[in-house]
Amino acid sequence: MTRHNGSALVTGAGQRLGRAFAVALGQRGMQVAVHYNSSADGAQETARIIAAAGGRADVFQADLSDPDGPRLLIDAVRKTIGSLDVVVNSAAGMVRTPFGDVTPEQWDSIFALNLRAPFFVAQHAARIMGKGGVIVNIADLAAFETWPGYLPHAISKAGMVKMTESLAKILAPNIRVNAIAPGAVLLPNDWDEAQAKRFMATTPLEAIGKPEDAVAAMLYLVDAEFVTGETIVVDGGRRIRK
Repeated sequence: MTRHNGSALVTGAGQRLGRAFAVALGQRGMQVAVHYNSSADGAQETARIIAAAGGRADVFQADLSDPDGPRLLIDAVRKTIGSLDVVVNSAAGMVRTPFGDVTPEQWDSIFALNLRAPFFVAQHAARIMGKGGVIVNIADLAAFETWPGYLPHAISKAGMVKMTESLAKILAPNIRVNAIAPGAVLLPNDWDEAQAKRFMATTPLEAIGKPEDAVAAMLYLVDAEFVTGETIVVDGGRRIRK
């Protein structure tokens, strides 16, 4: 069933993929709660894009790495919007942490935002979601590979895949929970053309993805009423390249 109304929360919606998810839901006619932590201007721009397309958006600030952040966010959304139909857990960080140099502080910071926060967003959101609610967690291709420079990030995203399966079982049959594990649908800002070409040459589909590829997977999971506990990898085949 395609949703042309209802309400949605997208965390980390002030930039990159979070913005793309929020705009896509807004274009469907959903009232979108646009969350940000530090990207205030970006979140306002996301809201403007949604409004320009005829949608409705409200902007919410919360530091989800703070233990109280998820609860405060959901409380604010409830007071402004009421119930929620869709939650997209997109807020995350990706910090380079080469093995051998990782500190406990880095580990705790990464896990606080990448894994603890989406768990508690889901836990609090589930209390105001009705039957037919949908949670989509944004994992990462790193959950299935070994990236020596990003081990805490990768482990946190692997935890998100397991969390997705667990929440799907616990919240069924009223709420479906799935995940997306994007590959390079947005290249790092500091990559040059040579790096991009090397990446394409080692990807089975010989292409760089687009935000729209991840958005299409998200919209499928919102609509797919007989799918729960799954993680869709959107990576052009990189996971099977070897």
